[in-house]
Amino acid sequence: QVQLVESGGGLVQAGGSLRLSCAASGLTFSMYNMGWFRQAPGKEREFVAAIRRNGEPTYYEDSVKGRFTISKDNAKKSVFLQMNSLKFEDTAVYYCAADLEMGRLTSLTLARTYKYWGQGTQVTVSS
Repeated sequence: QVQLVESGGGLVQAGGSLRLSCAASGLTFSMYNMGWFRQAPGKEREFVAAIRRNGEPTYYEDSVKGRFTISKDNAKKSVFLQMNSLKFEDTAVYYCAADLEMGRLTSLTLARTYKYWGQGTQVTVSS
C-alpha cells in the first residue's frame, strides 16, 4: 500500500532552519506531484508548497516564498521542504501529500487535489 512518512520536524528557534523529508513507498514516485500542507491549532489546513512530478514548476504560499524551498528526488522517492528563517507563525503540523499526474492541469494548492497523505510531523518555532 501507499505510505508517505514525514520526518525532520522538531523544535527550533525563530530564525533557524529545518529540513522536512517525506519518504514514499508503494507508488511510482516519478508519476506523482507532491505537496506540503500545514495545520496550526484552531486553523484550517493550508497550502505551503508543491512541486510537479519532474521537479518543475514549483509553487509556494506567499508567506513562505523566499524562505522555504521544495524539492523532489525521484530516485530516492522523497520530497523535501527546506525551511529557513523560520517564524513563530510557521508552527504547525506539516503534512506531505501525493497527487497522481494524469496529464491534466491540476491545482496543487488545493488539498482536495491529493489522494495520499502522510501523518504529519510537528514543527514548533519558539521566540
